[in-house]
Amino acid sequence: MIIKPKFRGFICTTSHPVGCAHSVQEQINYVKRQKPIQGPKNVLVIGASTGYGLASRIVATFGSGASTLGVFLEKPASNGNTATAGWYNTAAFEAAATEAGYYAKSINGDAFSDQVKEQTIALIKEELGQIDLVVYSIAAPRRTHPVSGETFTSVIKPIGDSFTSKTVDMNSNEIVDVTLEPASEQEIRSTVAVMGGEDWERWIHLLKEADVLAPGATTISYSYIGPKITYPIYKEGTIGRAKDHLYTTSKEINKHIENINGRAFVAVNKALVTQASAAIPVVPLYLMLLARVLGKKGLDENCIEQMYRLLASRLYNTENSPNEDHLIRIDDYEMQNDVQAEVSALWEKVCIGEIDIVQDLEKYRKEFFKLFGFGFDDVHYEEDVKEDVSILSIKS
Repeated sequence: MIIKPKFRGFICTTSHPVGCAHSVQEQINYVKRQKPIQGPKNVLVIGASTGYGLASRIVATFGSGASTLGVFLEKPASNGNTATAGWYNTAAFEAAATEAGYYAKSINGDAFSDQVKEQTIALIKEELGQIDLVVYSIAAPRRTHPVSGETFTSVIKPIGDSFTSKTVDMNSNEIVDVTLEPASEQEIRSTVAVMGGEDWERWIHLLKEADVLAPGATTISYSYIGPKITYPIYKEGTIGRAKDHLYTTSKEINKHIENINGRAFVAVNKALVTQASAAIPVVPLYLMLLARVLGKKGLDENCIEQMYRLLASRLYNTENSPNEDHLIRIDDYEMQNDVQAEVSALWEKVCIGEIDIVQDLEKYRKEFFKLFGFGFDDVHYEEDVKEDVSILSIKS
């Protein structure tokens, strides 16, 4: 079939298998051009099919020679519909890793469920023995608690007061005002339940109890803080409350695994174009201006560049190891004073109409399309492709 991008609101409902494979190969090629990492050897990535989770898996495999087990929830192609981008990404990754001689297997299911946790532990025991790095990188809108059965849905809202700011309307390409009403206490609680650290902690507890965490094992989860421009909607909003819980949880995990000399960290990563960030008012406009400033300074990084720097320069570099607060700032380029000053100045000019963002918007759109395998110059999108692609380790 000939596959074109289709949208429903902020969601792209199609993805391109060849384009996704091209994206994965670009990331692999980048890592192979870098210096090898003396890092992990058996890695579990929870949320392994897109974004930072996928990039972590690629860096661990092709940078450190690691065996990897990935957990995610994605849909295969069916009834003439394409698979999700994460499905195609994983199919391409597993094929490349297997061809290069690396162990790579995947479990497709609800990572919040105890059933998937038990399935993962069983596979680790059978084929890997123990894990020395656990990456927790889930970005999901809802979670059903495995004990209570309660389903929580996250929201993107300010806390306390309503918030009005500028954002970009992706349909009209215009700068418009947006107002968000404050979250209720239940909405705050639900967002923390989905995006906080409770499930991460449950994973680590069960892995440790099953004796599949290696001595000295490391676990890391990903977060974002951002600039003052986005504070009301992010750092000081429902998402920020969840990320505060995530950081607090990292301290509890450290206590739980200290008897095996384990380490737990939260990495604060830079802002990137993702399907999730596209749905957050204010953030797309900020991302466009940030990319302009970082690009001019030669400091812009994508997922794979961030994750390589995280593992090579911080997690597994004894000369620059993380400090005792267990918070790793890999957003350092974004948060440089000169970068933020220039972004703020551009923001003010955009908001009063002094400059246009046509080129910034086009660049943003291109990066967004690439998330789903579209927009690569080397891919022939007018050709028929097979949408039904298998993942090697997952039986259909």
